[in-house]
Amino acid sequence: MSGQPVRIPRVLSIAGTDPTGGAGIHADLKSIAAAGGYGMAVATALVAQNTRGVRSVHTPPVAFLVEQLEAVSDDVEIDAVKIGMLGGAEAIGAVSSWLDRVRPPIVVLDPVMVATSGDRLLERDAEDALRDLCRRVDLVTPNVPELALLVGETPARTWTEVRAQAERLSRTLGVRVLAKGGHLDGPDAVDALVDAATEPPTVVEYPARRVATTSTHGTGCSLSSAIATRVASDGDWDAAVAESKRWLLESIRGADGLHVGSGNGPVHHFAGLWERGGLRTRPTPDEVREEWWRSIADVRAEIDRLPFVRGLGDGTLPREPFLWYLAQDALYLRDYARLLAEASRQAPSRDEQAFWARSASGALDGELQLHDEWLSPVPGGEVAPAPSTTAYLDHLHASAREGYDVLIAALLPCFWLYQDVGARLERRSHAAHPYASWLETYADPGFSVATETALGWVARAAARAGEDHRRRMADAFRASAVHEREFFAAPLLEESPSSAGSRPRFNKSTV
Repeated sequence: MSGQPVRIPRVLSIAGTDPTGGAGIHADLKSIAAAGGYGMAVATALVAQNTRGVRSVHTPPVAFLVEQLEAVSDDVEIDAVKIGMLGGAEAIGAVSSWLDRVRPPIVVLDPVMVATSGDRLLERDAEDALRDLCRRVDLVTPNVPELALLVGETPARTWTEVRAQAERLSRTLGVRVLAKGGHLDGPDAVDALVDAATEPPTVVEYPARRVATTSTHGTGCSLSSAIATRVASDGDWDAAVAESKRWLLESIRGADGLHVGSGNGPVHHFAGLWERGGLRTRPTPDEVREEWWRSIADVRAEIDRLPFVRGLGDGTLPREPFLWYLAQDALYLRDYARLLAEASRQAPSRDEQAFWARSASGALDGELQLHDEWLSPVPGGEVAPAPSTTAYLDHLHASAREGYDVLIAALLPCFWLYQDVGARLERRSHAAHPYASWLETYADPGFSVATETALGWVARAAARAGEDHRRRMADAFRASAVHEREFFAAPLLEESPSSAGSRPRFNKSTV
């Protein structure tokens, strides 16, 4: 990929309103957005209508229509224009003059003359003016009754007749015509892109099976504005029509789920998009970091209240449970280093591979060295893993089987919680503090840098993940935080500090 940002086409709809949201500029704006454009709208008429029909039309002064058009074009570079309901000859003339002056690169005309309900939406004396407007645009998208009016014939009854009328209109006016078979009877709903102004004439058909539904209100508005948007994106008329038709059929199939009105309901413009993309926002890496840290606030508070952590911080923790903790930590770090190496193996980039590999080495070379300094070289047998140690490692191994993203999310608390606890406890230590060297390790600036790096990789992976995958990462992260809490609690719970004889003995060679 080039890395260049995707250019979003700016598309202006010039049409009437629909207070129920299924047609006119309301449908256009939804269609433009669904096709990847930025929609703008100029209202030509205020229509009192619903899914059952049109009740009345209020047409604002044409001077106000002109003011709207000029307000947009004086400020915004327009990539495409979709024209819908204009109502009368005076409004058509105003829009024609504006087009001649501004010359938008793409103009699609949906000649709104007859609504799906059968209501007439264009004054009869304006038909000639509309034909003249057709000569100024790139594509005309009439339904069957509108196509007949434009060619001055009776409505076609077969697809062959529809195609023939579209070819005559295209040849006469020198404009592309999208012939639409939606008003015909039968199981098929074929459309065709007709350009009889070229030599030789071209006709591209787009067959489709008819969707059994009455929710087709605003289909003409929606299709024409989607085509305008897609052509403005890549300039390919054939591809724009094909993809817009597929999208419209998808939207019609989802229409009955809207339950809007008791007549011819609107299409569901975002049915497919919502299904494929979901409704949840995609967080930024910073938002992931804040949300995940907040999600373990209860665990962090419980860690702070643990007698082991409090005693570690103020130096009153007896040496025996601390050494027992270090022995378990040594066992843990052996497998933790292997899991860090596994993260390096699965990592998608060289920088990530290098970071997790260095971390694996550090888990063995640095932190185990600290354990060797602390652990008493008293002869004895192997240290057995405590239940808390085994449970934590089992969780990490299970996370590794779910893939790289889940694994690094599970590994993160061993960085983040230790850095947080270590930094806060280290501020309370002093020269005579018995565990000062251990606290300094986790408060060390180098460990802080490593923690920030790990955080960055995990947060970026979560931000780009899908919703379900991100949830699995968050669950693995929280589960590891809980295991960290249990790991800190274990020295004073799983072994009794007063029962020294019950503790396994260890030396450097066994840890």
